[in-house]
Amino acid sequence: MTLSIQTTHLQLRYCDTVAVDDVDLDLPGGKIYGLLGRNGAGKTSLLATLAGFRKPTAGTVRIGGEPVFENVRVTTQICLIRDDSGVGDNTDPLSDILAMARMLRPSWDEKYADELMDRFALPRKKTLGSLSRGQRSAFGVLVGLASRAPLTMFDEAHLGMDAPTRQLFLDEVLREYVARPRTFILSTHLIEEQSPIFERVLVLHEGRLLLHEELDELRSRGVSVTGPASIVDDFVFGLTVLGEERLGPTKRAMVYGTLGEDSLRAARAHGLELGPVALQELFIHLTGGLR
Repeated sequence: MTLSIQTTHLQLRYCDTVAVDDVDLDLPGGKIYGLLGRNGAGKTSLLATLAGFRKPTAGTVRIGGEPVFENVRVTTQICLIRDDSGVGDNTDPLSDILAMARMLRPSWDEKYADELMDRFALPRKKTLGSLSRGQRSAFGVLVGLASRAPLTMFDEAHLGMDAPTRQLFLDEVLREYVARPRTFILSTHLIEEQSPIFERVLVLHEGRLLLHEELDELRSRGVSVTGPASIVDDFVFGLTVLGEERLGPTKRAMVYGTLGEDSLRAARAHGLELGPVALQELFIHLTGGLR
């Protein structure tokens, strides 16, 4: 089972601060979405609203076609794991937290949770507060995955994990998605590390939805140009250059925008190598560049 997401003119305000501003979403279920944005862009506020944790100040949120706020039938099908895990109190034994998750999530898979305890090498007889920062994050991820909730969202849930554990997390998300399709949203600053599993990308900027595109479509907005430095400089003159790298006589320039047929022929004629631009470079450019 998967859940679609629709918002209309969604706004969430904290006193004088507008965290989410007039956001319209129409997200089909059964996809992996990457949610990107600078610090303070409104990602956490948006996810909290989608999960029913926050009542919108204005606008509507519908999950699977139904309003989400104070709708138990819908919220039991949603699991949001935050950067602090938020799955229990420090004094709670892990076994008690898992028992509570089993009660709250109709789709909970106890066998899978037990397997993940082994895969993430988590101690079974400790309290949440006794875990390291990385172990707490891994335990939160475990709860999100084992919930098998039709809408599962991770808000910077990888914080504190080492590289192998983060890779295990991504591998499990992809494996779950293929075996038992559901809707995933991953909010992250680790753009290049996590983007390979995204199907669509959402970018929030200053509370507003800046773009929502297929990953491949977004990547097509840029091109890297590699070759002798002087030739590369001449080729990219007048174009929007996102960044440059140089190694000896060779230079690589990242350009925003697509190249026309004349430019492609010129690149081939001068022996220039064309390739994709990193999603992170595009994200930095689209959200205002380096600060």
